[in-house]
Amino acid sequence: MSFAAAFFYLFACILVGSAFMVISSRNPVYSVLFLILAFVNAAGLFILIGAEFLALILVVVYVGAVAVLFLFVVMMLDVDFVELRQGFLQYLPVGVVVGLIFLAELVLVVGAWASGPGVSVARNAVMTYPRGNTHALGQVLYTDYIYFFQIAGFVLLVAMIGAIVLTLRHKPNVKRQNISAQVARTPETAMEVVKVRPGQGL
Repeated sequence: MSFAAAFFYLFACILVGSAFMVISSRNPVYSVLFLILAFVNAAGLFILIGAEFLALILVVVYVGAVAVLFLFVVMMLDVDFVELRQGFLQYLPVGVVVGLIFLAELVLVVGAWASGPGVSVARNAVMTYPRGNTHALGQVLYTDYIYFFQIAGFVLLVAMIGAIVLTLRHKPNVKRQNISAQVARTPETAMEVVKVRPGQGL
């Protein structure tokens, strides 16, 4: 067995195990940590097939931004997961149906999968691109798929705004600065003249 095959089986086994732990962990923080482990091992698989740019993007973007952002959102929201699990059984039939649909789609995709005659030639052409794998990927991404790239950027922007809105919940009994109320103050509402008689204090 070659070193490439040994590393492939190592990364693949850890990736499958960590992916299973993501959906089976009771603590959401542990799920995010296993998700980061899955991303790192997926990056190792990308490096094995020569897609070093995708591996770096997976680590920098998903591990450094998306997973960490999700972890901090979970910690800041302070969601009561015990209360959420109480209504789990009523959504179980719908979840089973959706899961079976996804499973059927995966079976159909894997069953109908076929490798074209020019796939290996195209793959080698990309890996031996004169200006590198990054330039080849950027050439395709920003020319043929530029609209899809922009749509993906808008989706991530909406997700970021949603995370910010969820964390800005106003808690009771906490004083906050109301700028509009401060600007709208008048001398009549800003001060009060108290007439104190001589010999009497406030």
